[in-house]
Amino acid sequence: MAYVDLDKTSAVSANLHLIPQKIIKENLVLPLGEDDGRLKVIVSDPLDLETLDMLRFRLNPDIDVSLAPPAKIKRFIDTFLSGVGSEIKQTMDSIDQEMPEDEEAESAAAALAGEDADAPIIKLINKIIGDAVRMRASDIHVEPMADRVRLRYRVDGACIEQERIPKGIQGAVLARLKLMSGIDIAERRIPQDGRIKMKFAGKDIDFRVSSCPAYHGESVVLRILRPDSVRVGIRSLGFEEDDYQTFIKIIKRPNGIFLVTGPTGSGKTTTLYAALQELNRPDKKIITAEDPVEYNFPGMNQCAVREEIGMTFPRILRSMLRQAPNIILVGEIRDLDVGEVAIQAALTGHLVFSTLHTNDAPSAITRLIDMGIKPFLVASSIQAIMAQRLIRVICEDCKEDNLSPDQNMLKLLRFTDEELEGNKIKLGRGCKRCNNTGYRGRLGIFEMLSMTNELRELSFNRAATSQIRKAARAAGMRNLLEDGKIKILRGITTLEDVARHAQAEGILIDE
Repeated sequence: MAYVDLDKTSAVSANLHLIPQKIIKENLVLPLGEDDGRLKVIVSDPLDLETLDMLRFRLNPDIDVSLAPPAKIKRFIDTFLSGVGSEIKQTMDSIDQEMPEDEEAESAAAALAGEDADAPIIKLINKIIGDAVRMRASDIHVEPMADRVRLRYRVDGACIEQERIPKGIQGAVLARLKLMSGIDIAERRIPQDGRIKMKFAGKDIDFRVSSCPAYHGESVVLRILRPDSVRVGIRSLGFEEDDYQTFIKIIKRPNGIFLVTGPTGSGKTTTLYAALQELNRPDKKIITAEDPVEYNFPGMNQCAVREEIGMTFPRILRSMLRQAPNIILVGEIRDLDVGEVAIQAALTGHLVFSTLHTNDAPSAITRLIDMGIKPFLVASSIQAIMAQRLIRVICEDCKEDNLSPDQNMLKLLRFTDEELEGNKIKLGRGCKRCNNTGYRGRLGIFEMLSMTNELRELSFNRAATSQIRKAARAAGMRNLLEDGKIKILRGITTLEDVARHAQAEGILIDE
């Protein structure tokens, strides 16, 4: 069996979410990763067949086993999991176990969710939220399951499972969260949205709350909105110098559309707000249409979409144009109506910023035309399209050379011997500051497509995405993979993290 040196790998800390913490602690096992439906685990005793059978039964996939000394496994668990969730567990243990049998009883839940600051449920919820903020989490997931309520924090894009919440207090926990966010406690049949405002360490932090009915009860997600996170400045987003100069030139143009594309959670909103802050001057009038308004900025007129009273994107946009703005931000181009109004605004002398859900920059042009927007409007109005993803940054306190980089990863990311010569690939060993993950913070990787005469002609002729991509690359566009490779060679991130978001097409990995 393969031997794993826990002092020299960051793979375990990055994959801790694959096995519940309770199983890790009770059985002294650690997850090493997941590959093709098989779970790689580290154990200290290769003959402990009972534990391996239990893992197969509890976790479902086939198990591949590696070895590490029991002392190192225990030290790793004590270091990484020490204190994580322990205060939450203590708070839960202090809650009176004599709960009403019907945990969904509305009256019991409402009573437990009262406004007494010393009430156990309130202390528990405050502890959960406080721990998430301290761990720099972006989301808190409260997910009812058949026998428990799963609690997870998303830190730097990866979910980390915390202490489970007893099923018996599910109703009270959900009721308290709904009460804090102004959601109807009695309504459990339809999705609802709300907001929580709280102060932590002297700073106001907003939480956008979403509840969604699921099989075992309502699933609640709290998105943590930190005003500081979107006031980072354009320089801090992660641009290479040439892309930075292009970005600055584009956002200072008097008219046209600038699109930012990428999946949910790829930092599109942060990028657009950074651009607006750069442009937010007394001589510019900026209006935004958002669903919902996540961050409030002085000097900008921000309008929230409210479908229930007819405040839709197209209606707000048409009203905006009568307000004589210089710059317009449209939260997202979702359909033909929004797209057409945004393009009309761009053609009538306004600078329009918006987002679109596509995988890369060239496919945004095809997507707009597929929506029904006329090709000549797309060709004439778009100034630039930028695709982006967020990659994790290696922790500076435990950064070290990766002496044996994964050859499959190097192949997947198309590294050549010339590129690797003289460059040292880095990884994070894991330390207390980064919760033993080896990562702390995130930066963007970008794909900047500036429209040229050739690209406008291709758009006008409804060219295929592959043709548009080829022309953009010929004009100097660097794709996500190439931007990620630059950051790997500069020691900012790891092979594995770039491979999660950008991979070379047509590459087969050796088994």
